[in-house]
Amino acid sequence: MSITSEPQFPPTPMVRPFPEPGRGLTHCYRELHLAANGTAEQKKALGNLRMLPRPWDPTSIREPQLRRELWTWLDQVVAWLNAEYVWDVVGIIPPCWPQHPDLVHEIAVLADQRRSAGLGFTSDALEEWHRYSLPAFTERLRSRLKDHCEEGHSDWPARGRHNRHSAEGAVQQRHTTFAHDEALVKLTRPDPSETLRLHLVDTGHLTPEVVDLETGEILDDGDE
Repeated sequence: MSITSEPQFPPTPMVRPFPEPGRGLTHCYRELHLAANGTAEQKKALGNLRMLPRPWDPTSIREPQLRRELWTWLDQVVAWLNAEYVWDVVGIIPPCWPQHPDLVHEIAVLADQRRSAGLGFTSDALEEWHRYSLPAFTERLRSRLKDHCEEGHSDWPARGRHNRHSAEGAVQQRHTTFAHDEALVKLTRPDPSETLRLHLVDTGHLTPEVVDLETGEILDDGDE
């Protein structure tokens, strides 16, 4: 007689819910919703709409406490993504993600899109997130990080080229090139007074005729 053992269930649910943003970010999203869909009075009450904090663009958040709330939320989202969507180690978002500006920008967008998709009344937006947003992010993550940051955070491999780009000599050389190009364009562009001197006028003929605005002379087809 065989004895069937009871299945061993993990101590956590099959899936975990997407992390919710904090109160400050929720208020931001409420204001952004009003900016997009509110009445004229509601939009006016918000002030300058261009200055509203946008969680998907961390640089738009200038209030320190709200910015810290954003980092906390994104860190929760990273932990959620790694646990819910990553099986192979190469897809893991490294714990040093805050030290990678490219990842900070992309994770903010990915988190915002996942939040928005989860609020839909159909599964269409979430399917789009699964089909396009998440795989595209994962592919860019692998392409950029390669085998860096596996055992610990690696220094920026492109730092040398960045420093060369920012060096005073390189900056001055680029500005000199820009100025040279601008000067050449000024020398070769047509004289506006010559361009405006001739004008097409409808005189009743089959085709408009060219008139010299200074002399009033109607030019023949052969005239320059």
